[in-house]
Amino acid sequence: MRLLRIWPDETRFDFMRFRHVTFPLSATLSVAIAIVFVTMGLNFGVDFKGGTLIELAAKAGQADVGSVRNAANNLGFGEVEVQEFGNQGGVSLRFPIQPGGEAAQGVVVDKARATFGADYNFDRVETVGPRVSGELVQSGTIGVVLSVFAVLAYLWFRFERELAIGAIVGTLHDIVLTIGFFVITRHEFNMTSIAAILTIVGYSLNETVVVFDRTRELLRRYKQMPTEELLNLSINSTMSRTVMTATTTTLSLLALVLFGGRAIEGFAEVMLAGVVICTYSAIFISSPVLIYIGSRLASRSLAAGAGVPQPAE
Repeated sequence: MRLLRIWPDETRFDFMRFRHVTFPLSATLSVAIAIVFVTMGLNFGVDFKGGTLIELAAKAGQADVGSVRNAANNLGFGEVEVQEFGNQGGVSLRFPIQPGGEAAQGVVVDKARATFGADYNFDRVETVGPRVSGELVQSGTIGVVLSVFAVLAYLWFRFERELAIGAIVGTLHDIVLTIGFFVITRHEFNMTSIAAILTIVGYSLNETVVVFDRTRELLRRYKQMPTEELLNLSINSTMSRTVMTATTTTLSLLALVLFGGRAIEGFAEVMLAGVVICTYSAIFISSPVLIYIGSRLASRSLAAGAGVPQPAE
């Protein structure tokens, strides 16, 4: 029985020729993301900003966003962010944090129920005080930073210097573009978003390690092959696995986006974008770095493999 091969073994597609486009494109995107991040910032959720989040569902099936906004602002709790979501009459209200501790936040919920309870169902109510939100920001930031440093340290010791540099550049590229996705789409950035970023870092690491393991293996087999040709060979030889992984992951995430409900939808959308970013990065960013830094991988591999029988070319 013949096995299904999504990417034929004999394929010799020249991926490296696209580096003249992908590198300037990614550099431009990274600079643009940095500018937008500084000017606009992230759309922090209640977890980090503090306040009260209420999600309503219209009993009649159609929400009047204008009247909801006017009524919410007239409650006297400051400017309220009101947004419509979904196609089932869903409306989200984000009240700013109120002075007075938990009791003050409870008053917000009580008045909102009295105002909207007749026409809307309360699907979700979240309240976070200033102390809790501050602790979450601190803990979340420390967790992300430590995790990223741990991944970068692993890559540095996992590969030779040139390969490690390529893997680190690709991982940092994926983090920047993922943050850019939050900035541009204005997705709410909360604790779930941190989980999504860490998951994407793990996915990026996995993609890069697979390609670079094959690169290192081929370096010992084809000692005289030019770097560009060798990188193309390593990517082509792992492309079947890359396509299968990306396809199955994408299908699972699409199911979560379409049928997972409001609670998981944001996480799944970020992960879906992350799969695309990581797959692109492993092929068009991490590997071409080895060409640009003028790597002498062949000599390093020969030294590492001294005294070990090498397969013939």
